[in-house]
Amino acid sequence: MPPRASKRKSAPPNSSSVTSSDGRSEGIEALCSDLGVDYTDVRILMLAWKLKAEKQGYFTQDEWQTGLKALGVDSLSKLKKALSDLEKEVEKPSNYEDFYTYAFRYCLTEEKQKSVDIESICELLNLVLGVQFRPQIDSLIEYLKVQNDYKVINSDQWINFLRFCKEISFPDLENYDATQAWPLILDNYVEWMREKHS
Repeated sequence: MPPRASKRKSAPPNSSSVTSSDGRSEGIEALCSDLGVDYTDVRILMLAWKLKAEKQGYFTQDEWQTGLKALGVDSLSKLKKALSDLEKEVEKPSNYEDFYTYAFRYCLTEEKQKSVDIESICELLNLVLGVQFRPQIDSLIEYLKVQNDYKVINSDQWINFLRFCKEISFPDLENYDATQAWPLILDNYVEWMREKHS
């Protein structure tokens, strides 16, 4: 049985209603259904971040119980409210960078995996940066989909996508300096952008 809230909306999501003997979930999708949110809603990723979930797709019993306690949640209605509060918490600069870094780690589904495929990265960029940096992310995703040099993205490249969005003027990219410590993929992206708009 999964770490998920009880079907009865007023019942607290306690350990007997949310976890199995091995702590695995039959799917966060069932929890999303109970909460009335889409599985791809960024708040579910924020919840995983807050619960310190180590594996994508399920919460262990310990993650679930410790996380709910930290959130002060003992009912489904409180968990719904906590999702809204999480958005505000993640907006704080110190938390945002931690959440952004976590989002990449959360996508590492195999042991010793160090990179994430381009398709998943595009979805993740849209999910975690799309609201705040829409023009940059649309452009970066377009580039990632047409380029052929990279099939996967590593954590250094991922971290620098956020740095790029925060520091580089867009769409002119005037303050981009390729001699600084940017990953080659961003040098290539800037070159592609400049050629496109020349």
